[in-house]
Amino acid sequence: MSTSEDSKPHPIRAVVFDWRGTLVSELTQRDWAREALRLARREHDDDAVRALLRDIRVAAGEPNRLQSPQGNTSAARHRETYYTVFADAGLDDELADALFAVDSDPAYNIFAVDAAETIASLRQRNCRIGVLSNIHFDIRPMFGEAGLLDSIDTFVLSGEQGIQKPDPAIFRLALEFLGTHAEQTLMVGDRASRDGVAIEVGMPTLLVPALTHPRQRRLHLVTNAVGTQHGSESAGG
Repeated sequence: MSTSEDSKPHPIRAVVFDWRGTLVSELTQRDWAREALRLARREHDDDAVRALLRDIRVAAGEPNRLQSPQGNTSAARHRETYYTVFADAGLDDELADALFAVDSDPAYNIFAVDAAETIASLRQRNCRIGVLSNIHFDIRPMFGEAGLLDSIDTFVLSGEQGIQKPDPAIFRLALEFLGTHAEQTLMVGDRASRDGVAIEVGMPTLLVPALTHPRQRRLHLVTNAVGTQHGSESAGG
């Protein structure tokens, strides 16, 4: 009795990581607002943070313009989107600049404590590795500073490609750059509404809780999944 092609296990040949909230910590909205207020030399207690976020939320509207599906397709568009919302919120230039500076500074995004070991483990399994991010600036220097740049086979950054998650086209672009088929490529991210769309192009997808502190460990879930899959492949001959 023959076995259909779809019933056969597909070995994972590559892993694509989201950046913020997955490989690196991401500031919460409250921390973003508090740090901007501090930089602008303003009161930054809880009441001030709540008031600022309320003004931004109202100005951003529904759907939230700061989460626009086009907002990270270029550095210029990202800046225009954010500064338009800040102006509509009635924020002065100094505070608007501080908010944008915190949003655009990778120093606030710290690699997870288990990022390097996870990437090294995947490389030992001969997995190709990609980073796919909705981001308006180049994050490669950050990987270089962490000694991880040479371990990444491709970066797919929305600001460079002119498309962003959840557009399925950006996932297909990652597959093209990696040279792997969808069913062989695991997508790892923290947002179902964005990273979860990888499923639509046939990529198995692992969603992990958003990383808000670099000492939180999430990435063992990736090596567990890939390791289990490789073990199943070996067991099946």
